[in-house]
Amino acid sequence: MAQGKKKFNAQRPGGNKKPQQNKQKGPKKGGRIIAPKKAKVVQQQKLKKGLDVAIRNKIEQEVTQKASSSLHKPLSVVKGAERKGNPGAARPGTSSK
Repeated sequence: MAQGKKKFNAQRPGGNKKPQQNKQKGPKKGGRIIAPKKAKVVQQQKLKKGLDVAIRNKIEQEVTQKASSSLHKPLSVVKGAERKGNPGAARPGTSSK
């Protein structure tokens, strides 16, 4: 019989199993949002984005007006159908900047 203390406790096979976590290794997918250091910059970007949208809408409206006045047939503008999936998901053709 062996002399001295046991160095470790023997474990039974199949007992005391921990659930394994499936973590993705490596870098995460998708773009990164880096918080700005200055709140003033955020406000300027928001204003710029609003102005860009307003200008684009105004130009589109003027073009459709000119096109409808010069044609002998009434012009009908067809809008793209909205997707049913995620309402906050990025759509192609839109920019996140």
